[in-house]
Order: sequence, then structure tokens, then C-alpha cells
Amino acid sequence: MDFEQITTELTERVLTITLNRPERLNAWTPTMAEELIEAYDRADADDEVRVIIMTGAGRGYCAGADLAAGGETFDQRARESAAAGIPRDNGGRFTLRVFDSTKPVIAAINGPAVGVGATMTLPMDIRLAADDARMGFVFARRGIVPEACSSWFLPRVVGISRAMEWVATGRVFSAQEGLEGGLLRSLHPPGELLDAAHAIAREIVENTAPVSVALARRMLWTMLGAEHPMLAHRADSRGMFYRGQSADASEGITAFLEKRAAEFPERVSDGLPEIMPGFLAPEFE
Repeated sequence: MDFEQITTELTERVLTITLNRPERLNAWTPTMAEELIEAYDRADADDEVRVIIMTGAGRGYCAGADLAAGGETFDQRARESAAAGIPRDNGGRFTLRVFDSTKPVIAAINGPAVGVGATMTLPMDIRLAADDARMGFVFARRGIVPEACSSWFLPRVVGISRAMEWVATGRVFSAQEGLEGGLLRSLHPPGELLDAAHAIAREIVENTAPVSVALARRMLWTMLGAEHPMLAHRADSRGMFYRGQSADASEGITAFLEKRAAEFPERVSDGLPEIMPGFLAPEFE
């Protein structure tokens, strides 16, 4: 499909996905949601993609949902999809897709990131921001509630106290506060933000086995919801068993001993070993 509201660019195995409605501060729409999900589907199927960077066109990252419909923006009763019951939140459909990504994701937050503009970044692995960016979980100020699975992600990223303060007040806060609260990894002058994101991406691309990164990402995110460390021990043990006998492990050790860069032969598109049986996502009802 040809994208209308996002752009994609693959350079040196790093896919940059840019929200592309700068005239609306990249405000979120159902079309944008579908295009983003499609872009992640394509990225997972393409072994040339090792890392995904998300950013916004113009002076904003994403100003939240497009409010062009006014007071009826969030009223879904008249929508056709509501006939089958409660419709799924499209922000949540996207964040669940990010959660399932086999490629690490870096958010380069170049400007205002409010509402879904903030919650969409929570399942991304590393968040960098321009030092003049602002963020906000403003839902209560609009008479709604946090969406995009943020009630699961946000407390796990920043802790329940900080999460509840930001959600209950609904205030927009500075990138510096986001850094101090653990939401952001680092702040950068706007002109240096993408370079900083690409530097992290290159370190991943040049030094790591794609299958190992994909499995590690799945392990870490999934284990945030585990009820006992024994579940992690089981997953770790299975992972070490399967990866220890892999061509990647042989190459990684041989390259280290020979003091050369590794050339990992295995590909994510060939499939990942199942190391966490029983951790199946429930169906939406």
C-alpha cells in the first residue's frame, strides 16, 4: 500500500518511520494507525530492517488524536464497527503491534507528544527527545481515560506514583521532567536528535545477532508481567539451550576470539524458537 500519513526510509538497515501530517502536528487518525501497523508488518518480514526509529515531520511528534470532529471525536456509538460490540481502540492495536515487534524500536520525540502521541511511545524500547519537547497524558482533561494499553505500559516504565501523577493531573510537562521521571533516556538539541537515535541504532546493527535481539526483546517485555522469577528462569534456560547450539553462537564466539566483526548468519524471518510456552495473549472480547 502507498502511505498517505506516514513516510518510511531504510538506510543502513535502519528503518525510519515518520508521522507525516505536519500541518496538524501529526495528529493521530485511523488512517495513520492502519498505516503504522502495516509498516511494522513489513518491517518484521524484511531482514534488511534491523532497527526501527519513529519520529515526526515538522515541529511536532504527535499532538494526539485529531479533534476535527469536535465534541464527538471519541463517541464511537455511530461507527459501523460498534455494531459488533465494544470497538477496539486503534491506539491499542498499534501499541500491541509494537509490543510484538521482532525489531527494537527507538522513539525520537522531536516535539510535542500529547495523548496518543505520548502513549504510542511506551512500548518502544528507547525514547530520546528534543530538549524543547513537551509531553502529556491529558486524557482526564478531555473527559476520557488513558488508552493504547498505557494503563499497562506506563506504570511499568516509570512506576505507579509518577504514572498516576501525570495521568491524574493531565498536565503537559517538559522533556526534562520526562527524563527525570525515567520516561526518556536522554535529551538532545533538536538538530542532533535523529543523529543520536541513529548512533544507538548503528551500535545494534553492527554488533548484535538479529535473532538474539528479537528473542531478548520478547523476553524482557513479556517478563514485565510474570508473577515469579522462575518463569524467567524457564525462558532463559530454553533460550540458552536453543541459541547455544545455533550458528550465530558459534560465529559470535569465533569472531570474538579472532578479534574480528561477527557475520551472524541466522535471520528473524526464519522464525524464533518458542521459549515461553503458556504466555499467549488473550483474545479481545
